This record gives sequence, C-alpha cells and structure tokens, in this order.
Amino acid sequence: MNLTSACLLLASLGLMACAPPLDWRDVHVTDTEVTALFPCKPEQHARTVRLGAQSVRMVLYVCAAGGSTWALASADVVDPAQVGPALAELRAAAVQNLAASQALATPLRVDGATPNPHSQRVEIRGRMPDGRVVTEQLALFARGTRVFQATVLGEELAVDATEAFFDGLRAGP
Repeated sequence: MNLTSACLLLASLGLMACAPPLDWRDVHVTDTEVTALFPCKPEQHARTVRLGAQSVRMVLYVCAAGGSTWALASADVVDPAQVGPALAELRAAAVQNLAASQALATPLRVDGATPNPHSQRVEIRGRMPDGRVVTEQLALFARGTRVFQATVLGEELAVDATEAFFDGLRAGP
C-alpha cells in the first residue's frame, strides 16, 4: 500500500464512524484551478509521497458524510510525460488497496481538464483491511502536469450523491 492510499484509508476509517448528513459546498483545490462539490466540509492534509519514480507533494481533501468517505487528492508530477503513468499508478494502487480482482473503467471528461487516455471513472469492489466489503468509485484526471484522484468510498454508495460529487468536478475557470 503506498502512502497516499494509506492516508486515504486511515482517514476513511476514522471519518466513517460519525457521518453527518450531506451539506454540499464548492471546495477550491489550493494552487490549482480545480474545484469540487463536496457533501461535507473536508479537512486538508499534505505530505510527500512516492508516485512513480519521484517524490511529490500530495494534497488531500477528505471528509465523511452519508456513510461514505469523500476525497480529492492532487499532485504535480512536473514532467508532462509522467502524467499518464501517474494516473495509471493511482488506479492500480486503488485496486490493490482493496484487494480487488478487477475494476470497471469508463472514459472520463472533466470540464477544463487536460485530455488524457488515462482519465477514467473507475468502480472497484473489494475489501477493507478489516474485511468489510466496500465499493470505491474514482475519477482520475489531469490539468497540465497536476494529477487528480476524486474518490467516494463506502459500504453502499448513494447513487445521486456520488453522481453529484463527480459531476461537480471542474478543472478550469
């Protein structure tokens, strides 16, 4: 499990215990033009993690509401040639962290995002380390050299809320 995934996993375990009702708000990702529509007030965390062959500063916004954990992580990989591999690595790490044997992926388009064949919406069904069966949905995309992973994780995901979260992603003015 990489450090980014471990942070998200720990945050999800801690935050899922007390899930308030949904209270939607726009959240601007620091130092980017990206905004996300969160159903709760996220906490911001940052640390240096390994992504591919390099160490990058990853910023994570995370909160829990409606029985699910909601998160948006971002990191600048600096080199445009590393954007696709970084998005692929984020996807592979999510699958591995839930011990999932497969993931269902569809192409993703986020307004203002840089086109990339690795931009995907992914659904993963797997298990948490404590054995609970969960579903995780991801949106992987980039703007310039910055990669993003939006995540909803829970035992049962509310379809309307999940769609509102992913539809609320904007990568430009």
